[in-house]
Amino acid sequence: MISDSTPGVDDLFKSGAVTGYIGFDPTAPSLTIGNFVQVMLLDLFQRTGNHPIVLMGGATGMIGDPSFKNTERELKSPEELWDNVKKQMDQMRKFLDFDSDTNPAILVNNYDFYKDMNILVFLRDIGKTLTVNYMASKDSVKKRMETGISFTEFSYQLLQGNDFQLLFEKYNCRLQMGGSDQWGNITAGTEFIRRNLSEKAYAVTTPLLTKADGTKFGKSEQGNIWLDPEMTNPFQFYQFWINSDDADIPKFLRYFSRKNKNEIEALDQEIATNPNDVKRILAEEITARVHSEKDLASVKLVTELLYGRNFNADSIHEVGEESIRLLMAELPHLTTSCTAIDQLNWIDFLTENLSIFASKGEARRALQGNAIQVNRRRLSDAAENVKASDLLLEKYIFIENGKKHKYIIELI
Repeated sequence: MISDSTPGVDDLFKSGAVTGYIGFDPTAPSLTIGNFVQVMLLDLFQRTGNHPIVLMGGATGMIGDPSFKNTERELKSPEELWDNVKKQMDQMRKFLDFDSDTNPAILVNNYDFYKDMNILVFLRDIGKTLTVNYMASKDSVKKRMETGISFTEFSYQLLQGNDFQLLFEKYNCRLQMGGSDQWGNITAGTEFIRRNLSEKAYAVTTPLLTKADGTKFGKSEQGNIWLDPEMTNPFQFYQFWINSDDADIPKFLRYFSRKNKNEIEALDQEIATNPNDVKRILAEEITARVHSEKDLASVKLVTELLYGRNFNADSIHEVGEESIRLLMAELPHLTTSCTAIDQLNWIDFLTENLSIFASKGEARRALQGNAIQVNRRRLSDAAENVKASDLLLEKYIFIENGKKHKYIIELI
């Protein structure tokens, strides 16, 4: 999981418990699984007896990190940033222990460092630390120096470097961690501490999480998997891991699983023969942690309902409101108003009420071809009426016309 590290990190850890931090800029209302790599690094850091600090970038988020971006970031309004900070801080509390008796995680917002600082203090005390030559030599900004970079984004390095120094002074924080795209910013911090305090600080970065095609997961990129259930619901989150490329699973296990080394290496061996089982194990573990055991139960039920070959139709009434909500996010959601439901023939209901079929003849042919399923029960009698017992939660029905056409029906 290590991309780069400064000399002496191994000796630092051998000397005892370490205080270290990772910064998170609130450029979105939720963390992504790309950020979750760093959250898991802090989780591992804490579970091995060290002291983690989460630094929320209320200030740096207002500036915009230029690292490996082709163009200037769109600046967020203060109101949007504060809302994002609050939401991301709430997410952090799910994954790290802030109430530990021995090594509680600490939450810091770097906005507090700069909210009362005037421009002269910034230029004299912070701006003097690094030369323009040093800052411009960083790979993270070198390309932008050729195409154009504002002073605002160029100054980002100074803020992140000063953050590290302030955490060093207040908490004896000797280590900063982050993704490999942060190497330039992180080592700027070690330079701050060396020049201003004549002390030694350390840096560790992890490889960036990428998809099988090599593209990065980032908050401003398309196709993100978010940790917020309103942005990526638990079913979509679970399915991401189920549908992952087999080649990515060993990496995902190391980044995201809490299983020990022997368990992970045993799962590595399983990938060659039973990749889907390994993906399911990983998907269940991460979904339960990011969402909840209850959400996982709903997800597994919906997965079986949609894709299970041996789904037991008798268990259909275990479907609850959360499962219905997940189904509505995945399937066409049809509504119909009707009374005296048990007086409706299925053929009439499917054509006149729902327009799933264009004609009764088409509906009958589908029925004769065993294509129609109601709550995973195959419909076989053209004369059968809809029954009150067909309703899930007294108002929903799950209908399939062949393998590809599935609907969730709501009676209003």
